[in-house]
Amino acid sequence: MSYIDGFVIAVPKANRQKFIDHANHADPIFVEMGAIRVIECWADDVPAGEHTDFRKAVQATDDEDVVFSWIEWPDKATRDAGMAKMMSPDFADPRMDPETNPMPFDGKRMIFGGFVPVVTLGK
Repeated sequence: MSYIDGFVIAVPKANRQKFIDHANHADPIFVEMGAIRVIECWADDVPAGEHTDFRKAVQATDDEDVVFSWIEWPDKATRDAGMAKMMSPDFADPRMDPETNPMPFDGKRMIFGGFVPVVTLGK
């Protein structure tokens, strides 16, 4: 069964292209580690909620947009092995080097987690 890593971040609107460039450099690493696909989505129709919403969840300011992303893995074991390799002190890929590919957002406000699909529909 597949496994999903989900992410929500606030990215300065002025950094939209920087974010896309950053993702285009870093995201292929997840595929190389076994991910089936990586999806990065820029806010388009993100309504303000009465009690909570995507913007509040990441403390987005007026000059920021929300990015909703996920990585689909074939299973949790592949995800765990891939993430363990990437987090290893021996992992040195220039695509993840903050000097050459800095994150164009505040990573401290990122929310993320791993999820087990319980319903999957499609054609």
